Amino acid sequence: MSRIRPFLCAVAALFALTTLAQAETVYHRGNAGDPKTLDAHQTSIDVEANILWDLLEGLVAYDAAGKVVPGAAESWTMSQDGTVYTFKLRADGKWSNGDPVKASDFVFSFRRIMDPQTAAKYASLHYPIRNAEKINKDEMKPEELGVKAVDDLTLEIALERPTPYFLELLTHQTALPMHQASVEKFGKDFVRPGNFVSNGAYSLAENVPGDHIKVVKNPHYWDAANVKVDVVMFYPTEDNAAAVRRFMAGELDTNYQFPIDQLPFLKEKLGGQVRTSPYLAIEYYAINNKKEPFSDPRVRRALAMAIDRDFLADKIWSGAAVPAYSLVPPGINGYTPAEAEFAALSQLDREDEAKKLIEEAGYGPGGKPLKIEIRYNTNDAHKKVATAIADMWKQVFGAEVTLLNTDIKTHYAHLQNRGDFDVARAGWVGDYADAQNFLYLGVTGNAVGNYSQFSNAKFDELVKTSDATLDPAERAKIMAEAEAILLAEMGLIPILNRTSLHLVSDKVKGWADNVRNVHRSRYISIER
Repeated sequence: MSRIRPFLCAVAALFALTTLAQAETVYHRGNAGDPKTLDAHQTSIDVEANILWDLLEGLVAYDAAGKVVPGAAESWTMSQDGTVYTFKLRADGKWSNGDPVKASDFVFSFRRIMDPQTAAKYASLHYPIRNAEKINKDEMKPEELGVKAVDDLTLEIALERPTPYFLELLTHQTALPMHQASVEKFGKDFVRPGNFVSNGAYSLAENVPGDHIKVVKNPHYWDAANVKVDVVMFYPTEDNAAAVRRFMAGELDTNYQFPIDQLPFLKEKLGGQVRTSPYLAIEYYAINNKKEPFSDPRVRRALAMAIDRDFLADKIWSGAAVPAYSLVPPGINGYTPAEAEFAALSQLDREDEAKKLIEEAGYGPGGKPLKIEIRYNTNDAHKKVATAIADMWKQVFGAEVTLLNTDIKTHYAHLQNRGDFDVARAGWVGDYADAQNFLYLGVTGNAVGNYSQFSNAKFDELVKTSDATLDPAERAKIMAEAEAILLAEMGLIPILNRTSLHLVSDKVKGWADNVRNVHRSRYISIER
């Protein structure tokens, strides 16, 4: 008996550990790619935002349905003239190390992103804040930013002018707070597991590039009692076909993106687990406005006209996208997008006009062949679209087209660092529901999204004027005029308005499709 008892005790201990492990709820989440960074002030793409929204919580946040709700601030007021917001922070708000979340944390964070030393590529997004632009251009000191802590739980933000979309803007990942002490202590290494202090529903446990990012429930989060998932495993599922296999094998609970040519098959096989939902997103081709021959608007317009968008939408995207002839997607209240002048023409007429433009520019059958390299980030759909467009350009005016693909991190780093390229695939998802956020892609000097390096003084002037225009109808008219200029110059090539594509297991509860395509893990529960 003396030998049996230790054995039974060991079995009992093992059973207890197994039961405990089984009690832990793990959410396996396919995330379409690896983040370039987890520094909120250096971020620019959605796969980063998906992780950061789990780790950090701004003054306001999105709920499961994509609506703006209180976040780290429990309430706020706005001055009568719309230029001053006063936020009341939650008294029970804490960082993952137990420190209280204070108004000074937000002051530090907003000053940091505007400080030119930070070199935040998305800093201009926050130019509506008083003195932000001057500070970011090194004309004023960060301490002069219009953000101040009235007391530990009261934050005041003064704006340059009324900004109708300001609360929406605050949901962006670059408006998330940072823990000042850890940033100052660790410098750039504050984003490493063990150093990263968060105020959101989760804290960072592991970051293995190319494999996974693990976040665990933050017991200090103000609403921790209602967070159902204990662990979220983010996987960089750039290989869409492999991700589908993992989902069907039960290895992934949700996955962002799937091969669009498999949409009919997946709907038949998986039914309601396939989610396609309209959202504010555009697929476009950046075209290098600073490089010959693409510096010639005739060449850019010809390339745009030779693309058969109906074919791409129906045959490659399987109906999960619609042709785009404007930069701003439909669906923004009070705004009617301008359209490229060739939108009303038949595809044959567009191709005839494209040939004439190319020949006028000295290329094509009557001149030397136009040589083009298309860059795209690794993704089955992007590859098929690039291959199809290359074939269209070859057939219409005899272009010699080559393709170059890289992973998403390398691709966008190349574009944002002003790397040499001809034409490059890009996508933009609205940061907030306002046409200005899409026109922003054409603003001179915008390092985040103006990959084409398009520059037009009249366009810039109109966008700036629209920012200061209070009347909604007049403002919409001004923005449409600006959009028309960009489309006439074809500073970039709109191709498709796409839908969000997700696979969502029946085991997942709390998931809600929404036009913002925001899905915070704090609202999810898993029923194994």
